[in-house]
Amino acid sequence: MNDKLCRSICLLVVCLLSIAGYSQNPRPKGAIGVQAPKKKSTGFIAFNTDSAYQKHEWIPQSGDTLKYRLLLPADYDSSKKYPLVLFLHGAGERGSDNQKQLIHGANLFLQPQVRENYPAIVVFPQCPENDFWSNVEMEMNDTTKKWSFNFLESGAPTQSMKMLLYWLPELEKKYKIDPLQRYVMGLSMGGMGTFEIVRRKPGYFAAAVPICGGANPKTAASIKETAFWIFHGDKDDVVPYQLSEQMVYALQEFYAGAEVNFTLYGNVGHNSWDPAFEEPDLLPWLFGQKKD
Repeated sequence: MNDKLCRSICLLVVCLLSIAGYSQNPRPKGAIGVQAPKKKSTGFIAFNTDSAYQKHEWIPQSGDTLKYRLLLPADYDSSKKYPLVLFLHGAGERGSDNQKQLIHGANLFLQPQVRENYPAIVVFPQCPENDFWSNVEMEMNDTTKKWSFNFLESGAPTQSMKMLLYWLPELEKKYKIDPLQRYVMGLSMGGMGTFEIVRRKPGYFAAAVPICGGANPKTAASIKETAFWIFHGDKDDVVPYQLSEQMVYALQEFYAGAEVNFTLYGNVGHNSWDPAFEEPDLLPWLFGQKKD
């Protein structure tokens, strides 16, 4: 039996187990299955993210403005290099207040144990109300009132994505970033943006965490050098979980060396970021990834 046939049979078996609701550990390499979210941690502390994250604006010669929030390590030393965590918010947090983008995820990096164990430069840029992180065509079904997503394989980036691409080198001029530890995370619209920015900057990010996002499977070749942990909820009625699943299949089937992990939560809707942030292995895994 040749290798290609073996891989096809294995993927078929995994798919059937997923349909049957088979439960397995959350993060063996390439896991595809439905699992219950873990019970919420009682140790999470709610911090004032607005005061903790510095307000910044970047205004290039074009005159556009990229607003972002920035968190420096607790004992920041400008002579040292630090990991970078870029976090892309969802559509509901778009705007110009430079605040709403902190609603989801910002508190995670303020936890004392996280500050102590994973000192990093964490940035939350904000996408304007009328724009999108990824290059995707969306259409709502008049009957079901649900969105369909057509991710473009190529083409020019959106204005907000273009701003990110121009801004990152400027950020690295201002702060010393460890080139071996650049990470990107995002949820919903930001999950889609996570796939896209990895595609548009191949080899730049050591690891990526797209939550309830999606992308065009034909772009898998451009992102295979980055390690992925992908999350979704099987009851997501906003962004179907199949959009994440097809990216996992594309990476696994065509790029055997790709590092891709998939957690599909059972009976979880669009807010799969909540159980994802509670994963005890999430940050150890993320910061454990380094470019060769």
